[in-house]
This record gives sequence, C-alpha cells and structure tokens, in this order.
Amino acid sequence: MRKERNFGLDLVRAIAITLVVLSHATFFFVQDTENLIVVFMRTMGAVGVDLFFILSGFLIGGILLKEIDQNHTRFSNLIRFWKRRWWRTLPNYFLILLINIGIIYAFSKDLPDSIGSYFVFLQNFSDPQSEFFTESWSLSIEEYAYLFLPFLLFCGFYIFRDREHSVFLWTTLAVIFMGFLLKIQFYINTELLNQKDWSSAFRKVVIYRLDAIYIGFLLVYVMRQWPNFFQKLRYGLLFLGMAVFAGTHLLIYMMNLQPQTHLYFYVFMYLPLISMSCGLVFPYAIGMKRSTTFNGIIYFMSTRSYAIYLVNFSAILLCFYYFVDFNSASLSLKMVLCTVYLLLTLSISNLVYTYFEKPILNYRDKKLG
Repeated sequence: MRKERNFGLDLVRAIAITLVVLSHATFFFVQDTENLIVVFMRTMGAVGVDLFFILSGFLIGGILLKEIDQNHTRFSNLIRFWKRRWWRTLPNYFLILLINIGIIYAFSKDLPDSIGSYFVFLQNFSDPQSEFFTESWSLSIEEYAYLFLPFLLFCGFYIFRDREHSVFLWTTLAVIFMGFLLKIQFYINTELLNQKDWSSAFRKVVIYRLDAIYIGFLLVYVMRQWPNFFQKLRYGLLFLGMAVFAGTHLLIYMMNLQPQTHLYFYVFMYLPLISMSCGLVFPYAIGMKRSTTFNGIIYFMSTRSYAIYLVNFSAILLCFYYFVDFNSASLSLKMVLCTVYLLLTLSISNLVYTYFEKPILNYRDKKLG
C-alpha cells in the first residue's frame, strides 16, 4: 500500500494535521488572547484545514478525471464514487459523533437542540453551528462538496457526450462563481463584531466554503493539462506560494485588517489567497522523493490524520476542562497536561485507525474494488 502513496501529498497531509493539533494545544495555556504567538499558531491551525480542503479537492478531482479517462461517466459510476467516499468518511465521523454525545450527556446533559442536524451534516449548512463537536464544520463542507459538484458533473457528462473534460472545467468554474454570488449576499447583509463572528458565520459555513475544495478540482485539472509547465516551474511556484502566504498575513498585521473594519478583504480576498498559496505548493510536493529519515512518522501522521482530526479536540482536549481549572493551574501542570493530550491524541487515533477505520477501508476495497 505504501508504494501507491505519494510522499509529497502525505507530507502535506501530515503538516496540515500537525498545524491543527498544535493550534488546539494552545488552549491549555490561554483561551482568548491577543498574544501574537498564540494568534499565529491558531491562524496556522486554520490554514491546516485549508490545506486539507485543497488536498481533498485535488485528490477527488483527480479521481473524477480518471473516471473520465476510463469512460466511467454513467450515473452508476457516480453512485460507486459516492459509496467509496461514504465508506471512507462516514464510519469514523459517526463513531466520534456518538462518543461526543456520550461525553456531553455524561458530564452535563447539555446537548444542543440542533443535535439531529449533525447526523445529516446540516449543522453549519447556511448558519453558524453550535459549540458542540465544533471541528465537524469542515466535514460538512467536504461531504456536500462530494455530493454537489460531482452530481452536476455527471449530469453534464450525460448531456454533453465526448466533451467531459470541458464539462469538468466549466462546471467547476460555474459552481465557484455561484459561491461568489453567495459571498456578495453575505457581504451586503452582514455586520460582524469581531474575528470570531467572521469565523463562525462565514469561514465555517458550507455554502460559503465549497469553493475551497473546488479550487483543488481546478488545480488538478490544470496540472494534468500542462504537466511540463508545472514541472519546470515547481520551485518558482513554491516560492510564489510562500510569498503570497507571508505577504497576506504581513499585510493584515501591518494594516491591522479586521473583519469588522475590512469585511471586503475577509469575504472576497483572504481565503482565496490562502487557498492559492496552498495550491501553489502542490506542483513541488507531488514530485518530492521519499525521505528515508522521516518516512515513518510522515506515513503515520498522514494515514491517521482523519482520526486525529476527529478525536483531538472535543473528544479529548475538552474533557480536560471537566477536571482541571486552567485559570488557576500552574504552568508546569499545563505543560504536563498538554503532553498527555498529545500522547492521548496519537494513541487513541492510532487505535481508531488500526481497529476501526482500516478494517472498514479494507472491506470497502473488497466490496467495491
């Protein structure tokens, strides 16, 4: 199985999940803060999720393009695609959702009224979700991304025979443009008080973030169309991506750009710039040679990344708050608890992957091929 994996994409996945976990680890030391280091780490955690979005779109878009190449463009092929995605994403999600329900019920019995929406990924479809299982916001975006555009694509494949690649490109662009229109509506009708409001009402809402994944569709399309171009310019594109990323955040810092004062920037520019800077890394990443020194840890983090993402915050980190008063805890105690948190996250996610996720994926591959 390892021979089939792309080392560079595994590295991207490992970096993304590491950024997410380290950003969550800061909650052992401070809650809301203006400390520049903490703000930076939590921003990088959000960037980790954006990396996941681009990577997901890149991989799923690549799968759909392979379906086109193999003339697998019937609706039966779409159903098989969905089944494979659902076997990959749903079992882990529902397992951890039920565990989180059990934790909340055991400690506080304060389940949100919207709990039913979590079972159909509607908790943040067009409005902010509750604080329960807060990290599930990105999974809703991914699930609807897998449903919406692939369905439109296969409808287009049915109508426009022998023009599947054009259908893929123009339908993807059209859906991204539809998302842009929704963002205009948000910009006109919304007033935000702070960064947290922007994050919950916009950054984490399905209808405004589907484009983050579909940019990955465009990325894999253009890289397949002009492979030599991206191969030759991979170093330049890597540095350009780093420059765009650094320049965007330097601009925010130097000009003190905030959603409540510069909403246009945060609705129309910030997230696309982050997606673009992340995407520019991919031409370099996919050509990376395997590292004999770090291959083991990168493979571990990459393959367990989904389980790590699901268990690390609500199912593990927040449980500490039921037993520890972090306002009065000493720094040394916080450091010990943070270390325990990291070890628990790696250990529990490894158990989930080894004894739950991987057997299900093996069954899926036998059943669906």
